[in-house]
Amino acid sequence: MSGQSSSKGGASSRGRASGGGGAWNRILAVLTKEFIQLTRDRLTYAMILVMPIVQLMLFGYAINNDPRDLPTAVLVQDHGPMARSTLSALVNSGYFKIVQEAGSPADLDRAIARGEVQFALTIPADFTRRVVRGDQAQILVEADASDPAATGGAIAALASLPRTALTRDLARGQLGAATQAASMGADRDPFEVVIHRRYNPEAITAYNIVPGLLGVILSMTLVMMTALGVTREYERGTMESLLATPARPIEVMIGKLAPYVVVGLIQTVVILVLARALFAVPMGTGGMGGWAALVLGVVLFIIGSLSLGFLISTAARTQLQAMQMSFFYIMPSILLSGFMFPFRGMPQWAQVLGSVIPVTHFLRVVRGSLLKGLGLEDLWTSLLALAVFVVAIAAAAMSRYRRTLD
Repeated sequence: MSGQSSSKGGASSRGRASGGGGAWNRILAVLTKEFIQLTRDRLTYAMILVMPIVQLMLFGYAINNDPRDLPTAVLVQDHGPMARSTLSALVNSGYFKIVQEAGSPADLDRAIARGEVQFALTIPADFTRRVVRGDQAQILVEADASDPAATGGAIAALASLPRTALTRDLARGQLGAATQAASMGADRDPFEVVIHRRYNPEAITAYNIVPGLLGVILSMTLVMMTALGVTREYERGTMESLLATPARPIEVMIGKLAPYVVVGLIQTVVILVLARALFAVPMGTGGMGGWAALVLGVVLFIIGSLSLGFLISTAARTQLQAMQMSFFYIMPSILLSGFMFPFRGMPQWAQVLGSVIPVTHFLRVVRGSLLKGLGLEDLWTSLLALAVFVVAIAAAAMSRYRRTLD
């Protein structure tokens, strides 16, 4: 009996040992299989590794909520020492960078309306004379305040400009007695900075964010819906059935994308109606020219987004890959287009990269037509960029589509 017990105990211990070793072998086999799967699905896991790096680079280097060196146009009608000191103090503040010298108020108005500059400074012809006499001298600073976050820091810096700009002139005794006495008594500044916030004088954030949402929403829905929809057809094998019909490949593509054009137009109308009804976003200030630019920009952007989604579907083998590739496009579109963060607050390399993204140009069209009342003649560069994007992406999608069918 004791011999049988010992033999059974030995067999039991060997079975446990064997079972434990078998479990580790099975785990090792599954682990090996997963590593093999990683090598087969390189695109998905490469994007998983690349995405954190891209996010780190964008948030660490490109995002800046306190933009400096904002492009500024100046109209200097007084070339005296006081005007030169004021310009030097403006540049030394770090918030302003003079990039253009206008010849007339119309040039200033055109530059700030088209988005060529963020600020426009006017120093009147009698500036020095009024400062010397203590006769309420003024300078005018016009700001493109359609994005309050982009101009807030610079406008705040202007508060100290009258006291710092003429410090040397005050020390040298170049100011009049009345002005020196007022400055020494700290009851009045040598001159006044008149700030004119254009396009959004009350600094309402919704005026900038809500029109920008149009580009983000269209990108998220149209690109992703198209990429997932076409990829799903390949996964289920129904695309081959469609191609077996008398319909040509180009006809199949147009037929599949046309409904999404209608979806995009409906989304646009809904967003614009709600923007006006709920947030009182200004609209129609540019008349028929502004609406023509907006409609053309919307149509180009919808077609370009659908073409991009179709191009993604030709590269993705699964719906998961299609979704990941769509996010890889959508994330930079949100961060680098000027939707969430000031475009001019980013470093130069980030601005160049953002200029390649179609959402950047679409936002300029939407905000320019709605908030500034700009028309085709003012927004043609952004519209041209959208047209080039449509042609390039559509050509690449069709080329890739034909190769995929072969």
